[in-house]
Amino acid sequence: MIEENISLKKYNTFGIDVMARYFARVASVDDLCAQLEFTPPSTSSQLLPRLILGGGSNLLFTENFDGLVLKNELGGIEKVNEDESYVYIKAGAGVNWHQLVIHCIQNNWAGMENLSLIPGNVGASPMQNIGAYGVEVKDVFFELEAFHLSDKKVVTFNLQECEFGYRESVFKRRLINQFIILNVTYRLNKVPVFNTSYGAIEQELAAMGVTELSIQAISQAVIHIRRSKLPNPVEIGNAGSFFKNPEITAQQFASLKNDFPAIIGYRLGVDKVKLAAGWLIEQCGWKGYRKGDAGCHANQALVLVNYGHASGSEILDLSESIIASVADKFGVALEREVNII
Repeated sequence: MIEENISLKKYNTFGIDVMARYFARVASVDDLCAQLEFTPPSTSSQLLPRLILGGGSNLLFTENFDGLVLKNELGGIEKVNEDESYVYIKAGAGVNWHQLVIHCIQNNWAGMENLSLIPGNVGASPMQNIGAYGVEVKDVFFELEAFHLSDKKVVTFNLQECEFGYRESVFKRRLINQFIILNVTYRLNKVPVFNTSYGAIEQELAAMGVTELSIQAISQAVIHIRRSKLPNPVEIGNAGSFFKNPEITAQQFASLKNDFPAIIGYRLGVDKVKLAAGWLIEQCGWKGYRKGDAGCHANQALVLVNYGHASGSEILDLSESIIASVADKFGVALEREVNII
């Protein structure tokens, strides 16, 4: 069913109150095919602009959407295969990501535990190649099915075909706006391979009194850390990390280290270093900054927030100011992780 003039405030974690001219829920491929054919009476031959909306956790609306918003509600979680070492779990694109992680942990299927409590839905996980605490979706990804908007066909993508990068995939670059992700199949370990080296996981496990490592313990440690650092979108509007951690050459890092000895960087191979964007932003004085209801969170400078009634444009303007100040102070270009609509 097509609805008209619907507020999208409750469908985006920033809580931005913009309107969709038309809005429909999609729970099956048949639903999707039917809704894609919709044209309003006044424009009988012209296709509307379309926006596929999942959990709304990685976008910022800056204006009303004068087109058709399709809310992806494709559900279901099932084990589709297993072998001696792995189980293969297929989840609908509309499934809540954290609920999937918890489901897998409860069944002792390992690999997703470091990705606990990331907001959003399954469909966004390969699109963004979401990651946290030393693990990315590409590490557990097997394949996905996606619907081609022009050809009206379902296409299967394997790991290589998704062209995963840092918070990137083929769906954000070469194939942008061409496909709707329908479901994702993950390959999970029967015997866990623990990853506790990143961030404060080991310290948190020690504080929890954990003596025997398990995926359940790692998940709980990650949840504790995320809750201590990141605001709950239900309480304060936000989309998690607003910026990507920038990557620079080792030579550039050495130069910055000479000028800023406390700068934080992580080696990526021989000639690349990933910088901590939050540290850069904090050094420019933005942590805890607030203008009206748009601000930079007091506990994590990487997170921009809506304290109640900020517009998307106000948050976007704040991000522009942050990008400019980091470039001026460090000569480093920050890139937004959040999609601007």
